[in-house]
Amino acid sequence: MITLNATMPDGQLKELKDGEMITHNTTELFANKKVVMFAVPGAFTPTCSVTHLPGYVVSADELKAKGVDAIICVAINDAFVMSAWGKAQNAENLMMLADGDGSYTKALGLEMDTAAFGGLRSQRYSMVIDNGVVTNLNVEKPQEFEISDAETILKQL
Repeated sequence: MITLNATMPDGQLKELKDGEMITHNTTELFANKKVVMFAVPGAFTPTCSVTHLPGYVVSADELKAKGVDAIICVAINDAFVMSAWGKAQNAENLMMLADGDGSYTKALGLEMDTAAFGGLRSQRYSMVIDNGVVTNLNVEKPQEFEISDAETILKQL
């Protein structure tokens, strides 16, 4: 699993923006920026839609005031689902990025198998990435939502 002070692995994440499919190289995405990235097990799922994502939507201005250049939400869903979820949640100040096949989540060592519930998913986590290096990492225990929220990240910044 990725650890504090580790360099983020190289990989690709997809974004559907204004009808255009964009492939982001993560090395370029994190270069020379302070990024808050959080992951959810799935778009449109209860905890993710009711509390996790909305907390970051509400806190976006506060996070940016603390020097954050980008706020990224990642899930093992396709870019179409992530875009629709972002629109439904008024997440226009966040980047809603898809890890469609889970390869980036696997590179981070933060995947989990939920079997018949949904198969390969991401663990719930949040992190601060400063110029490609992890400076804060909050990985939730299974079935919990206590340390990967926007409030925790705000306190850590």
